Amino acid sequence: MNVIASRSQLRASFVRWALVTVPAVLLLGLLAGRLGGSADSAWFQSLVRPDIFPPPMWFGIVWSILYVMLGFALALVCSAWGARGRTAAIVMFLVQLAVNLAWSPIFFGQHQITGGLILIAVLDVLVIVTAVMFWRARKLAAVLMLPYLAWILFATVLNYEFLRLNPDADGVQSSGAVQRMEF
Repeated sequence: MNVIASRSQLRASFVRWALVTVPAVLLLGLLAGRLGGSADSAWFQSLVRPDIFPPPMWFGIVWSILYVMLGFALALVCSAWGARGRTAAIVMFLVQLAVNLAWSPIFFGQHQITGGLILIAVLDVLVIVTAVMFWRARKLAAVLMLPYLAWILFATVLNYEFLRLNPDADGVQSSGAVQRMEF
């Protein structure tokens, strides 16, 4: 017999990995969003929004779906024992995820629109490299990365538009002070 593992064993390996990777990626995304700053901040609310800016409710929905898909993609690669480039693909995934999670603190927390744009441009490249590496290990994992890539590219355009429309707001730190006026 020249089969190392049966289909049921491979499926069980994927399920075990998915039980770890899906919640982990989703939780990390949620924490980065909550701790990294907020779209509800006075600074962000004061920005001129691009015409292509979607209703804010969609961001939470889309990111949740994307993080679940990323968790499944990672589980597919993690369970691909013996696949060519598996370890390098996992490392690249973790690198791009770290860059992804750093964007909110840079953009919302530090009010660095230019820094956010540079970071997200790097993320674009890292996601493409990760998808290519996933393709070599498990094609379905790469396919699961495609909606994420599309959203990241859209987010890059949004970030650029925020910078174009709000050049004076880049790096501006709000004091938190409230101005009171009496009549």
